[in-house]
Amino acid sequence: MIRAYKFLMRPTAGQGQALREMLQDHCSLYNGALQERRDAYGHVSKTSVTYGMQSAQLKDIRAVDPERQGRWSFSSQQATLRRLDKAFAAFFHRIKAGQTPGYPRFRGVNWFDTVDFPKDGDGCRWDSTPHDPVTRVRFQGVGHVKVNQHRPVTGKVKTVSIKREGVKWFVVLTAEQAQPEPLAATGSVVGIDVGIANFLADSNGNFTLNPRHGRQASAKLEAAQQALSRFPRRKAKDRTANHQRAVEKVARLHGTVRRQRLDHAHKTALTLVREHDFIAHEDLRIRNMSKAPTPKPDPGKPGAFLPNGGAAKAGLNRSIADAGWGVFLTILHAKAESAGREVIAVDPRNTSRRCPECGHTAKENRPTQETFHCISCGHSAHADTVGALNVLRAGLVRREAHSTRLARSHPVYGAEESR
Repeated sequence: MIRAYKFLMRPTAGQGQALREMLQDHCSLYNGALQERRDAYGHVSKTSVTYGMQSAQLKDIRAVDPERQGRWSFSSQQATLRRLDKAFAAFFHRIKAGQTPGYPRFRGVNWFDTVDFPKDGDGCRWDSTPHDPVTRVRFQGVGHVKVNQHRPVTGKVKTVSIKREGVKWFVVLTAEQAQPEPLAATGSVVGIDVGIANFLADSNGNFTLNPRHGRQASAKLEAAQQALSRFPRRKAKDRTANHQRAVEKVARLHGTVRRQRLDHAHKTALTLVREHDFIAHEDLRIRNMSKAPTPKPDPGKPGAFLPNGGAAKAGLNRSIADAGWGVFLTILHAKAESAGREVIAVDPRNTSRRCPECGHTAKENRPTQETFHCISCGHSAHADTVGALNVLRAGLVRREAHSTRLARSHPVYGAEESR
């Protein structure tokens, strides 16, 4: 299995400048390759430029511009071109799927924060000084950079990436390692229902409160963003010292909120994985849930619009983003895989409207956000607990159906059926 590690780097002033120049030059390469594709397709012949064609031009580009492009790793530049190719592949996939296409855009220097090295030892070297008590990672054109390695790296390092977050630099590793030993079985199964009032409710009647990290930091963020808005929009190289400090303060506050969400998601997922062998959750389409409502034109007043609940929906969207369901579910699946646990996503429709006692499904069964009262049998409970129970039952049904399909596809099953 592949596991990722992320460590803080502590570059010197000179190394920090070299890292910034690396990002700028890779950003320039990305934008130049994007412009070439746009120009080629805009031509009368509508020529399509592929990754292979652009990768073949790298040797000439490095020879023409040795000061900017020639000093960096060839494989990292190929990874940047491959990144653009993936953006176009996703663009065409969205067109075929009938979704909003979203044509690949040019990247500003502040929007380009990652450089990838596809292979350890090719333009980079993790733990380049193994006999030194201080861990260092070496990058071509930068040198040996100190790393704050807070935990050991297990397995063989496959890829290395540089990532900038605000004023901090990180190195991200992916390592291939053997499948770890699964955790001891607990015999427990659980269904979970994520929400806003409560971050999580399980089928056993337990609740995990929603910390609302974004709301708690909203006052500080609002003040910092107001202070930043007083400065005119300028490029990073043209900002004054006060302007740059205002930018860094906003970035620092957003980074704090993001790390708090991640910490909460990791701890909650780890608790579930340690206590349960099987976990069922709703297969949420978070992007669809957080869409803005469609405007309603006023037929009596051209150019005017009727109320469509946009303000209330905007508040709900902020709460959904603040809860971070998508990040939590991704982390839950990763931890479950490492621990040998089973996680299944089920259809979320009517999970909070179906009575777990008699099976009656109706909108009237949920008179309020928190209350469930079946109009058929009179069963009453917390609506989130009812939803988690229905999610668990649907998950167990899916698991049983999956096991049956696997058994029937096994050759031994067919041999015994024929007897």
